[in-house]
Amino acid sequence: MKPYEDLGESRIDDKTVLSLHKRDGEFYLKYNGNDLMSTAYTYSEEMLADVGCKHILPDKSTRPAKPRVLIGGLGLGFTLKRTLQLVGRPAQVEVAELMQPLVEWSRTFLVECNGPLLEDPRTLISQGDLFDIISNKQSNSYDALLLDIDNTPDDLIKNGNHRLYTVEFLKKIQQILTPGGKVSYWLSEPAPKFKKVLEKVGFVVEAHAAKAHERAKRARHCIYVCSVKQG
Repeated sequence: MKPYEDLGESRIDDKTVLSLHKRDGEFYLKYNGNDLMSTAYTYSEEMLADVGCKHILPDKSTRPAKPRVLIGGLGLGFTLKRTLQLVGRPAQVEVAELMQPLVEWSRTFLVECNGPLLEDPRTLISQGDLFDIISNKQSNSYDALLLDIDNTPDDLIKNGNHRLYTVEFLKKIQQILTPGGKVSYWLSEPAPKFKKVLEKVGFVVEAHAAKAHERAKRARHCIYVCSVKQG
């Protein structure tokens, strides 16, 4: 097997190291030397858009005139790519990304597999911490939130991300959703404790098993699609 080709590396304030590599035509994103995601396994990242945007597709009566979507975490761009394919026009798809190098890599190395996603006029990049970005939003800002930040609330990629799973922050998410809007979480595995917290603050949670790739025999990942309980 060929060795990895090192393409780029970046550190964030808690000393987490994010790096991009290439081997045998595939790209690999790592954090602190551990595999995070790759272009060889994108099924669940695309599925996050499929299930999280289902209610705002062009053929749905519930589709707003101009859907507004927020994606938490750019990653390798596959959730963004699938969202743009799904939502049609007009629409706005905002991506909250903490690490500027990921944005740069998407415009350079990753154009090879995803094309110029960030040049699509529907795409808006907000560089910064997702907690701060959401905290500063007004009510009824988004029809869909697609969040792929950590493995689970108990397995965080970055110190400080625990703030994203508190009762107070989940209530803020409820406020920035439009009526009928939904927030979806990509998780590396089911998180029953988190599901109970979501339900406690007033979300109705649909759990979707997600495969790492389409031909996988077992679905080890999980996506929670959450809508605000009515009445």
